[in-house]
Parts: sequence; structure tokens; C-alpha cells
Amino acid sequence: SPSPPPPYVYKSPPPPSPSPPPPYVYKSPPPPSPSPPPPYVYKSPPPPSPSPPPPYVYKSPPPPSPSP
Repeated sequence: SPSPPPPYVYKSPPPPSPSPPPPYVYKSPPPPSPSPPPPYVYKSPPPPSPSPPPPYVYKSPPPPSPSP
């Protein structure tokens, strides 16, 4: 007699493989924008204070040489 067929075993389909998580990309925070340097103001040095003129000394003219 033919052997009876093996009992049918229902195999559930394998669960779908979970999709791998996306790779983690570390994004460093942007560096703080440096504050702009203050505008350079060129200050010219003060002019030297003029030296006061020397006091005027009146020189009397030399006496005329006596004529020989």
C-alpha cells in the first residue's frame, strides 16, 4: 500500500527582517560666530606743543669805534 503522505506542516513565513537603523551622523553644533573686531580708529598723536620763543633780549648796538 502506498505510504501515507507526511502530515502537512504549515510554516508561517519568516518575519520581515527589520530595516537597520540609519547610521547615526553626529553633527557638531556650529561654532559661535566670532564677534567682529571693533573698527580700528587711528588716533594721530597730538602735535608737539611748540616751544615758547626765547625771551627777546635787546642788545644795544656797540658803540662806534672812536675814529683815529
